[in-house]
Amino acid sequence: MAGPGPGPYRATRLWNEVTRHFRAGMPLRRHRQRFRSHGGCFTAAEAADWLHQVLRSNSSFGPDVTRQQTVQLLRKFLKNHVIEDIKGRWGAENLEDNGALYRFPSTSPVKPLPSPPRENLENFSGDKGKPFKLPSSSKRALRKPEFLQSLENLARPKPDVIQEKKEDTLQGRKISQEYVQETWRNIILIHLQTILGLPSLEEVLQPAQIIPEFVMYNMSSTSKHGVVILQDKAEDLPHWVLSAMKCLAYWPRNNDMSQATYSGFERDVFRTVADYFHSLPEPLLTFEYYELFVNILDLLQPHLERIAVEALQICCLLLPPPNRRKLQLLLRMMARISGNVDMPRLHDAMGTRSLLIQTFSRCVLRCAQEEDLDELLSTRLVSFLMDHQQEILQVPAYLQVAVQDHLEYLKMAQCKQEKEEICAILPTYSYCKQITPQEFEEQKVSTSQAAVAELLENIIKDKNLSVKDKKKKLKQFQKEYPQIYASRFPTTETEALLLENKPTIKQPMLSLRKPKFRSLRY
Repeated sequence: MAGPGPGPYRATRLWNEVTRHFRAGMPLRRHRQRFRSHGGCFTAAEAADWLHQVLRSNSSFGPDVTRQQTVQLLRKFLKNHVIEDIKGRWGAENLEDNGALYRFPSTSPVKPLPSPPRENLENFSGDKGKPFKLPSSSKRALRKPEFLQSLENLARPKPDVIQEKKEDTLQGRKISQEYVQETWRNIILIHLQTILGLPSLEEVLQPAQIIPEFVMYNMSSTSKHGVVILQDKAEDLPHWVLSAMKCLAYWPRNNDMSQATYSGFERDVFRTVADYFHSLPEPLLTFEYYELFVNILDLLQPHLERIAVEALQICCLLLPPPNRRKLQLLLRMMARISGNVDMPRLHDAMGTRSLLIQTFSRCVLRCAQEEDLDELLSTRLVSFLMDHQQEILQVPAYLQVAVQDHLEYLKMAQCKQEKEEICAILPTYSYCKQITPQEFEEQKVSTSQAAVAELLENIIKDKNLSVKDKKKKLKQFQKEYPQIYASRFPTTETEALLLENKPTIKQPMLSLRKPKFRSLRY
């Protein structure tokens, strides 16, 4: 099952793809139950075995999918009449991982793609659901001097070059705050559209959903570790939650909970942190960006890992600063706990990594309207975020450089008409080209074979090796890489020609011949 490509309503399209694949591939056979024989059916346990393997091998879900999640998906199938029990009953979620018999109905329903809510997107406002307030400003606007000053405060290479440009452009055209905001939006949209490989982001991300003030704040107001610093502490995590997270992250070296530990103490602390994040009114990635992050799941494959990291870097910058800070601290804690060999088991039946992902996945990503694949999709994304949190939550310097380069270009340009200012050409950038998994495997094999062949040539041409040592190394090489060795030495004659052992004539240590003496006579 390859899965649908990126685009709008990917979760719905993925559901339809999974149901079609399940219906086409699930093995059916005859079963006996209560002295009756039923053909063309399967048990719930057989369905869980088959579907669990399929989901784990699919890049949209990944190896962290648990059997319990697979059973939960089968319950969704029963509720939506993708399957029915042997008596034709469906509509409930009462399926268990056992020997109960199920079958496919004559036709499996396909979920229709919803029509895009254009009126909602056009009226989208960053105020909704975002109580974060920038210091000394309104929710959506900075005064012009403050906004441009925050742009100039960002780290920028080659300050001497910038100073020369400023001196040369004192008489240049002044740039409005609105144009700076529009530049940020355009550059972010260009980057994301190119990374995702979509012809348009119209139904995935609207320009109004990109709030430049949030992006600027997330890039500039950070600690030395890159974590967002909030001016209003009321928007931060409560002190008791921070203390609990710090206690778990540095267990057992750090415990500032000011109370003695006891057996099971770490489990209670973990439950305290989990309860807080589950109590938040919306996930950390927000409901507005659900479709955007679900589309990035298509990139979570080994040969596209760098592209996925770059896409997530940009998308996480769009978050309100309080959300980004919570996400940073949560992922850092999860990564530390997962890699801590001294951490006691936090669950009797589940490993620490699986527990972390299952506990916090829906706190990070979920849809406002409950989706049947929400849990599986959020599990896949949180697993990748936890493994690459240090790279993903770094500030991508190329974005701020791109914006500043464009603004400097605009200052240098002496536009004749006001319209030309808006139509100034945005800089272009090169990206890693996406390749298919088959191309990735072919390139990996060809590159590896070329390196091994080069190693063989180095052994052959090494003049410092004796014939005996060279034969030994070549024999070992032939054992490890028989095909490459055979291509270099197709016949025994070519091998013998290279390894021809010419005997060397040693000079005798003692000469048995009598020396000739010349006569002393003249």
